[in-house]
Amino acid sequence: MSGRGKKPAGAGKSGAPLKTKSAKAGLQFPVGRVYRFLKRGNYADRIGPGAAIYMAAVLEYLSAEILELAGNAAQENKKSRILPRHIQLAVRNDDELSKLFSSVTIAQGGVMPNIHSELLPKKTVRDAVPSQEQGGSQ
Repeated sequence: MSGRGKKPAGAGKSGAPLKTKSAKAGLQFPVGRVYRFLKRGNYADRIGPGAAIYMAAVLEYLSAEILELAGNAAQENKKSRILPRHIQLAVRNDDELSKLFSSVTIAQGGVMPNIHSELLPKKTVRDAVPSQEQGGSQ
């Protein structure tokens, strides 16, 4: 019975630690979990392993993109923590992400700052004349 004991957790046939599908693909997002969700979701009769890798990579890229933009928005507001407001500002200021998230409501995100041009005070002739004199005197 020697040599037939239980192997240590995470060890393969040769005793080396197992490498996860995420590590093999060079991703942080869990490929195995995405694969399980794809199978259980009944999206198709058969799901290839490449689909889970691709889906995990896309999710990781989108997450990284949103977090980078939200981090920049937090820095602009002199905050060290990303809040839902910063995610809202990041997503709505980016054209492609705004189109992707067009039907999404971000909880506690607030609204985009916007003042209609009709509500702004109108420029009078007195405001326009000094700027013309400064530009024409050179």
